[in-house]
Amino acid sequence: MHSPGRTAVLLGLLFGLAGTSTSAVTVALPQLSAELGVTAATAAWIVSGYTVALAVATPMHGRLADMAGIRLPLVVGVALMSVGAVAAALAPNFGILMVARVLQGAGAASVAVLGTALISARWSGEARGAALGRVAGVAGTLSALGPLLGGALEALGGWRWSVALPVIGLLAIPALWRGAPTGGSGEPVDKVGALLVAVAASGLVLLIQSPSAGVVAGTVGAALLVIGAPAVVWWVRRRPDGFLPRAIVTNVTVLRSAFAAAAVPASWFALLLGVPLAAASWGWTPLATGTLLLPAAAVGFFSPPVARRLLSRLGGRRTIALACPTAVVALLVAALGGVLESPWLLALAVVLVTVAFGVGQPAMISSVGAAVPGAQRGVALGIATLVFLTGASVGAAVVGGLSTVIGVPGAFLLLVALPLLGIGALLVGGPDRVEPVEPVPAGR
Repeated sequence: MHSPGRTAVLLGLLFGLAGTSTSAVTVALPQLSAELGVTAATAAWIVSGYTVALAVATPMHGRLADMAGIRLPLVVGVALMSVGAVAAALAPNFGILMVARVLQGAGAASVAVLGTALISARWSGEARGAALGRVAGVAGTLSALGPLLGGALEALGGWRWSVALPVIGLLAIPALWRGAPTGGSGEPVDKVGALLVAVAASGLVLLIQSPSAGVVAGTVGAALLVIGAPAVVWWVRRRPDGFLPRAIVTNVTVLRSAFAAAAVPASWFALLLGVPLAAASWGWTPLATGTLLLPAAAVGFFSPPVARRLLSRLGGRRTIALACPTAVVALLVAALGGVLESPWLLALAVVLVTVAFGVGQPAMISSVGAAVPGAQRGVALGIATLVFLTGASVGAAVVGGLSTVIGVPGAFLLLVALPLLGIGALLVGGPDRVEPVEPVPAGR
């Protein structure tokens, strides 16, 4: 845990396990829905519920890290992710499965924010860029392998084996406990602010998924969003140092980087859910679908050096600007592949979106980590990752909620708007803000 390369690989594997919690499960959704007696659209909620919990819990972990240090929240989060995976695999009905998936997502959120916070705190400059690129590359590779792993596990023991895959994250806990920094400000967590953010984010996803979930879900989602969004704004004004600190949410570099980069996971999760759904409608087995997506894993493996060079030469903002158009092309190719029922175009689309993720995610983290003082880095990365993963929730919700109405290709085309908006966000404001970085000594 004192080497940036080894630390990045370990954290990338954990991040990849968080990703396989979606990618390994999507290929087994038809079998899951048949065994538990729910529709395919309802089964897709285990993806949306997981990503909503992932997004909402992310800034909470960042705040806990600022308060108590990185070690404890990260270890507890990995344990929750693993326990949630076991509970999901043993779930006797869909209701318990959903609860387990939400628990799993809440735990996995710690990896998304605290792993990158650890690297941003310990290293700077080229070493940090290289480590962040390696995290994204390893995570992207393992996530892209998720459909193949999930398909193989489903063929061996059914969908429950696919859901249980993240339990191996328990093996990383000893290393995390020994090497992750401790110590924090000791400030209490703003529970009201966290609750309001959860209400608003949940309302957004419920509203998007309402075409397949029904009128009740849409009504509840609209109500939560109408209540939650203004309440979040009011609370930020009342508590400028609360769950969403005003200094962070008004930082143009943080907001611009997070909102632009959020289009990348939206596209990625949309394809990780939509491609298996399309393949299943053609009669493909989960294992065959996983094999189709294997080239994306190879691309993810080679993305870290690309991300490192791009960050070194272009900086975070311009690197995100390359990721967004790549996501646009990926969604267009996927839509065409769905219309033509071409597995090769779908495979190419996943390759392209894996490239976008492999450079976009470390670029966002690098920009945000450099834009705030060290004492605020945990919460800043938490908020940025909240926006980033909310994009993932939206991508999964659009495919899960609208594919039954406008088809999977139509859902892909609709999502093209997000990376286009991301490109527009990058044009707002002046140059990126950069704060001096002071690495945290080992053992603190």
